[in-house]
Amino acid sequence: MKTRTEKDSLGERRVPEDAYYGAQTDRALENFPISGLRPSPAYVDATVRIKMAAAEVNHALGLLDGERAGAITEACREILGGRLREWFVVDVFQAGAGTSHNMNVNEVVANRAIERLGGTKGDYSLVHPNDHVNMAQSTNDVCPTAIRIAACTETARLLEAVAEAEKLFRDKAGEFDPIVKSGRTHLQDAVPLRLGQEFGAYATSMHKHGEAIRRAAESSRELGIGGTAVGTGVNAHPRYRPLMVQQLRLQTGIDFRECDDYFEAMQSLRPFVELSGAVRALAQDLIRIANDLRLLGSGPKTGLAEIRLPERQPGSSIMPGKVNPVMAEMLDMVCFQVIGCDSTILLAAQAGQLELNVMMPVVAHNLLHAISILTNALGVFGRFCLAGIRADPERCRRYAESSMSVVTVLNPHIGYAAAAEVAREYLESGDSIRDIVVRRGLIPADRLDGILELENMTEPGIK
Repeated sequence: MKTRTEKDSLGERRVPEDAYYGAQTDRALENFPISGLRPSPAYVDATVRIKMAAAEVNHALGLLDGERAGAITEACREILGGRLREWFVVDVFQAGAGTSHNMNVNEVVANRAIERLGGTKGDYSLVHPNDHVNMAQSTNDVCPTAIRIAACTETARLLEAVAEAEKLFRDKAGEFDPIVKSGRTHLQDAVPLRLGQEFGAYATSMHKHGEAIRRAAESSRELGIGGTAVGTGVNAHPRYRPLMVQQLRLQTGIDFRECDDYFEAMQSLRPFVELSGAVRALAQDLIRIANDLRLLGSGPKTGLAEIRLPERQPGSSIMPGKVNPVMAEMLDMVCFQVIGCDSTILLAAQAGQLELNVMMPVVAHNLLHAISILTNALGVFGRFCLAGIRADPERCRRYAESSMSVVTVLNPHIGYAAAAEVAREYLESGDSIRDIVVRRGLIPADRLDGILELENMTEPGIK
């Protein structure tokens, strides 16, 4: 392999000749062969956006000449357009604070900018990773800002997926609204409700989680870029901070704003804990809903089988004809992973010390990974499962008619104790509730039919 010689503060390194990264990235590759996981595209994009904004701002402030600023800006545009992505290679488990990630981006941008100026990779006299690409920045303010930017862009995608899931549940609620079924509490018979009411509750849950995630993401719009090493802003122009926020707002279309305390923005990872917690809450409710759908669709002959989930693939390598609820099972597993990511974020966030939390790389990975996989999972779950759910109205009604808890509507007429005796006789004798009530002379037959009307039991009131 052909190499070139580069030098950093620790000495010389032999770097692959065609590599757009440099000595510090090469050291990170040697130091951290941990997982084989690379930074998320959203995290790379966010970091590159910071480099592009800094080049433009520093040029506007008279600190970076136009030729270098232009080359850096165009290199960043190329990367954001999809080029050179293979050179962002540092493992997600790396040096604290994300120095290796930051320098990987600095080096790739610098070497592409060098090429644009007619030089060869590694000639940092033209564009230097630290002096020019990283001007007025520190890993300590770049990485938390990049996580914020990436979290906002990725959360927007998640909110779209949540809104689509809400719509699909709402559509099914309307479709299933006439279907009366037995309620179940403690997995035992309960009073009737409509299948549409059950699905309507799922839709409402999605709506409320979307609102909670939207509120939680607000904190990530406060950017601490310009804090540099510890929050003081040393080595940055006094006007750098507001101009950087303005540039990033223009680049992304997101209403970013300056943080009110640059020291707090560097010390605390509170915004990421807040957002991760809201995403975790969505995940736990999705587990509940996915498990409900698996239960309601259990069968086809020996389960509840009140609904039929779309058949996506054969379910067994040995049992012919078996079809499993694979989309709901997939969603469960994704949600388990999301909850695990949240636990990691919580532990990392409390591990900060003094002026900096150095655990940012693992927070960046887990937060963006959780949001990304949940977004993707919700998308295919909606498309391949929710949209195609069908109900079995006859089976639902049969369960509702045979539910012991239908006796609940007799309470206002004959009292709880007498209704309990009817329920016990119903279970033991197999006679209908109507026949038992009439035989005992508890309610006249001409009144009983209206009281036992199933549809009436699905709305408030005493029948």
